[in-house]
This record gives sequence, C-alpha cells and structure tokens, in this order.
Amino acid sequence: MVWTWRYEKNDGTVVEPANGAEEFSSQGDAESWIGEEWKALLEDGTDRVVLVEDGRDVYPMSLHEA
Repeated sequence: MVWTWRYEKNDGTVVEPANGAEEFSSQGDAESWIGEEWKALLEDGTDRVVLVEDGRDVYPMSLHEA
C-alpha cells in the first residue's frame, strides 16, 4: 500500500507540491508527516489535504485552524 496526500485549495483545485508528492508506507507515517508539515503547506497556498491510499480517498482535512 502507498499512502499520499493530495493538496487542494478550498474550491477543490489541486495544488502541485513544489518538491513533488511524498509517499508513505503506512497511514501513521503519513499522518505524522502532515502533523509536522501542515504550516509550511498552508503558507505555500494549500488550504486542505486529502489522505489517499492506493488511489482511494480516505479523508479530507482542512489546514486552517477552526
């Protein structure tokens, strides 16, 4: 299984990551990584992310604080 994040604007437009997409071997690794990188992604223009497992959307998450 390959886990990735898709980066999006609030309107659903996909944002291409400057350094390419990160790939992870587990959901936990992907979630730990986003926990460390979300502020930088937000500063680069990403509003939300979607966790993807082998091409299947698992869940979306806003990068903006509630």
